[in-house]
Amino acid sequence: MSETQAKALRSTIERFLGERFAAKTEKLSTDEPQYQKLTDQFHYETWLTDAARRVAQLQVVTHSLKPVHPDAKGSSLYAPPRDDTVSHTIGTHTLDDDFTVDVVGNAAALDVFKLLKLEHDGRTLLERVEQGDEQLAAALSDDPAVAQQLMRDFATITEPSGQLSSHKRGKQLYWLVGDDPSLNDDFHLVSPLYATSLAHRVFRTINDDRFSDTAKAAREARKKGEPADHGYVDYPGLAVQRFGGSKPQNISQLNSERGGNNYLLSCAPPTWRSRHVSPIHGSSAFTAFGRRPDVRRNLRALGHMLAGDPEPNMDTRDRRDELTRALVDELIVFTSEMHQLEPGWTDHWHCRLAFAHQCWLDPFRAAEDNEFRAEMADTDWLTTICADFSRWLNGRLEYFWKLAMGDPEHRHFAQSAAKDQNVATLAETYREWQADLQAEMAGFAEVIDDDR
Repeated sequence: MSETQAKALRSTIERFLGERFAAKTEKLSTDEPQYQKLTDQFHYETWLTDAARRVAQLQVVTHSLKPVHPDAKGSSLYAPPRDDTVSHTIGTHTLDDDFTVDVVGNAAALDVFKLLKLEHDGRTLLERVEQGDEQLAAALSDDPAVAQQLMRDFATITEPSGQLSSHKRGKQLYWLVGDDPSLNDDFHLVSPLYATSLAHRVFRTINDDRFSDTAKAAREARKKGEPADHGYVDYPGLAVQRFGGSKPQNISQLNSERGGNNYLLSCAPPTWRSRHVSPIHGSSAFTAFGRRPDVRRNLRALGHMLAGDPEPNMDTRDRRDELTRALVDELIVFTSEMHQLEPGWTDHWHCRLAFAHQCWLDPFRAAEDNEFRAEMADTDWLTTICADFSRWLNGRLEYFWKLAMGDPEHRHFAQSAAKDQNVATLAETYREWQADLQAEMAGFAEVIDDDR
């Protein structure tokens, strides 16, 4: 049985080397010197001996220093979950045996790590190395002394080189372990590391919850008001932190597989919501806006002032513009409150808002609705909102105070909204968020394609 296992393990390794050799010599003819050089290099014992030498350039880790700062030179750690770990907090120890190790070090030596990730009979070669598996040793070399040396060399991939150390570019926390914060000896200096294995599990879980076929089908069923076999999970306030810039592989292997993307869950406190904030069921957002007490008060003041036929001087213009700005400020507050509703509320049969108004009041629907996101990007909805604001204001002034409001007044109120600093800030925030969202979706599409 042991000989059969050893032969199977050797076949697994030979197949791995054969695939890499074929990829490197694909465009070479057999009579080229480079072809012969690669043939010698990929000889079974030669390649394993060289891999055992190069393994010192890598370290398998579960907790990495590089994400804390890419230029930090301190130690990373390999601390796999243990059965005897007891804790009421979520951490790497909660992953049990189903966790993914990361690797840091020289990216040119990653082929050694790929070798150790090979699986046979439910166990990776790295696991077998750690357990001193005799069958793997027999597969590595017919010479027992050489085999044991290879096993020892490969096992060092989980060990940091040299003494454990932090670095000036790492982070440090003074953690009180005693009772007296005035005493230096009552503190430990803690250097936190990035739990890369845990982060990878979180990333894949959230990606599956957001983009899997099952989740998409459940969301589509909800939109149509139909039952679904499975539910779906939302992550409000989700943020993405990118490590490594254009070279995520310089941080770690798992970071490279994620395209440098790492999720941050929102830890913000719950947002207070006004009791009068509710989805708009009709076709006019400005009807709901006009019911607000502060809007009615400022509109009434503006109407009375203009109906009193004031002198056409600077004081009149300043007062008119002041009341107009107050209405625009209320429009910003109204916008912010509507954004507290669950994204996607405009995608319901009772909502008959124009598309520009849906973009205005429910922009975060774009994070989950691909069709809405594409159409929103091609729509100059802010210009439409400013024009509709002016049309609504002129209509109120004409109806209640019988004022003659024409094109000049329409242009003035529309420009007042468009040029308002708060509106400009809101518009810029939307543009940046939408650009980041488009980039994020493109990055996720690449990651998902790689996983498949």
